[in-house]
Amino acid sequence: MFKIRILSFLACVYIRWVGWTSRIIWVNRSVRDELEAAGKGFIYAFWHGRQAFLTYLHRGEGIVVLISKSADGEIIARVCHSLGFQTVRGSSSRGASEAVLRLQDILKSGGRIGITPDGPRGPLREVQPGALYLAQMTGCPIVPLAYGARKKWVFKGWDEFIVPKPFNRIAIMYGEPISVAADDSLATKALELKRALNFVAHEVDVIAQGDCYEEPVGLPTL
Repeated sequence: MFKIRILSFLACVYIRWVGWTSRIIWVNRSVRDELEAAGKGFIYAFWHGRQAFLTYLHRGEGIVVLISKSADGEIIARVCHSLGFQTVRGSSSRGASEAVLRLQDILKSGGRIGITPDGPRGPLREVQPGALYLAQMTGCPIVPLAYGARKKWVFKGWDEFIVPKPFNRIAIMYGEPISVAADDSLATKALELKRALNFVAHEVDVIAQGDCYEEPVGLPTL
């Protein structure tokens, strides 16, 4: 447990350091702003390998993130708590039913949740039904989300986990909301969400590398 506390503390300090020293470019932020203004719950969906810096970009917003009960999940949960997130612990193999019920209640009360559709074990960039099921049961839309960094490490695990470096250029993009009606095929919607997630991931990678697109952005706050 001591090791987990140290690792989570160092991870949180590092993420803040990257944020303080990097230029952030926001793309399609109006998608997020409009949904927040409507006061209705919605679901952020992002690939498992692109979650690290989202904790900084959405810090202090009270978003509820679904995290597995593994040791790695414990580190991620501690980092999320330090940066102003809430967590629900569970995965397809442990605590799934309780987690789903809790997330449904949060969405119905107007909250926002974050889910990695290909997590916690993969396959890489393949959408599992959890986020789609929640969207269908609650009527809340899914917002595809990704960030990209000009300078980064990409680890060779199953999820190709990205860790941005300090003094960087980082882009974050919100895709168009995806709704899942009661009579929609989850298999068809899974393909739609996969395409949307791959699209925003490709776009932020391109934007982070050059000057093809920018929206005005202030300096990051501490």
